[in-house]
Amino acid sequence: MIQLIRGFKDILPEETGLWQKIEKTAISLFESFGFCEIRLPIIEHTELFARSIGQDTDIVEKEMYTFLNKKDEFITLRPEATASVVRAYIQHRLYAVDPVQKFYTIGPMFRRERPQKGRYRQFYQINAEILGVDSPLADAQLIFMLVELFKRLSVADISIHLNSLGCQQCRPNFKKALQKYLSNTSSTLCSDCERRKINNPLRVLDCKVLSCRETMKDAPSIVEHLCEECSRHFETVKDSLNDLNISFEIDNRLVRGLDYYTRTSFEVQTGSLGAQSAVAGGGRYDKLIESLGGPSQPAIGFAIGFDRLAEILAANNTDVCCKPDLFIAALGEKAKTMALQCSCALGLAGIKTETDFSDKGLKGQMKKADRLGSGHVLIIGENEIVEGLVVLRNMTTKEQVSLPIDGIAENLKSIFAENKKSL
Repeated sequence: MIQLIRGFKDILPEETGLWQKIEKTAISLFESFGFCEIRLPIIEHTELFARSIGQDTDIVEKEMYTFLNKKDEFITLRPEATASVVRAYIQHRLYAVDPVQKFYTIGPMFRRERPQKGRYRQFYQINAEILGVDSPLADAQLIFMLVELFKRLSVADISIHLNSLGCQQCRPNFKKALQKYLSNTSSTLCSDCERRKINNPLRVLDCKVLSCRETMKDAPSIVEHLCEECSRHFETVKDSLNDLNISFEIDNRLVRGLDYYTRTSFEVQTGSLGAQSAVAGGGRYDKLIESLGGPSQPAIGFAIGFDRLAEILAANNTDVCCKPDLFIAALGEKAKTMALQCSCALGLAGIKTETDFSDKGLKGQMKKADRLGSGHVLIIGENEIVEGLVVLRNMTTKEQVSLPIDGIAENLKSIFAENKKSL
């Protein structure tokens, strides 16, 4: 039997209702804040990610799915979405129409990491990006929108972690201070951090190895090395979040995993996923557009781990299974023909309908309706056809009423609408 590749998963029908709920909630919220959807290819030139994410990051060095195509060009399954959004912004000269663009995108990403709870090699993200705005008020608004999404999905166990990564002017001073601190810690760092401390010392702050985290607890804080402009930007973000009643904590070790971040950096963490506590995160990337050949435009965005969010909601017993409103139980060949006509009319009327065209008896069909979680069953038999009637059974109250076959779709729409009002 051929099975899934390790680190990949099927999203089965009993899960897709939950995924659709998350998507619909996110899309409704994002579009209320003026974001438009952008759909992007899952494969890009490798250079796009090497230049944007950073050559010395674990993603580029170890985790990307990279291949040679027939033209001997390196291409990569996208490990994240922001670089592709920026590439599209530049390539299609969207900045010429209006430098301020607000996008969201939902789709799969690929990284060859060690599979574990909530982390797969094909994983899904929800991204939102604001391009062309440098105001710290936009940072606060984006974080507010992210928190609101979790509220609408009834995810309560979250905390906002906030930091500033400075800019090209102030970060070199912090890098020197950090390297000086790291020069006295070699015996307690993991082998990866031993290498990082020379080429990319900020990555050491992000290491999840316990000994490295313990070593870095007394490391210098980048906030203490911010230039005046970055400090002012960060203070405005914090003040604005307070004005919006968004609780947060300053996390000096929060640097995210990508080189393109500047200034505001943030994560949404949860206690529902064990060690993998981050369910969303993002920050500013004010130099990325220019570094990829576009105009000098600031930007900020976030990504939500769709798989992790779905696991949290599933653990909270969120019931969003795709249950039919109505099951049609047909008894006899003429009844099956009538059931076909009724099911098509009801489907066009927006009533979720299931029908069994097998030769099961009424008892077997009622069992199936119950197993599917159908709220009502419409019983059609030979006698009912002669009389021009069908029987509607409420599966909760067990009450039954006879209804005329003519106009059955409109009658059922009215009945179901009244039932919803009374709930």
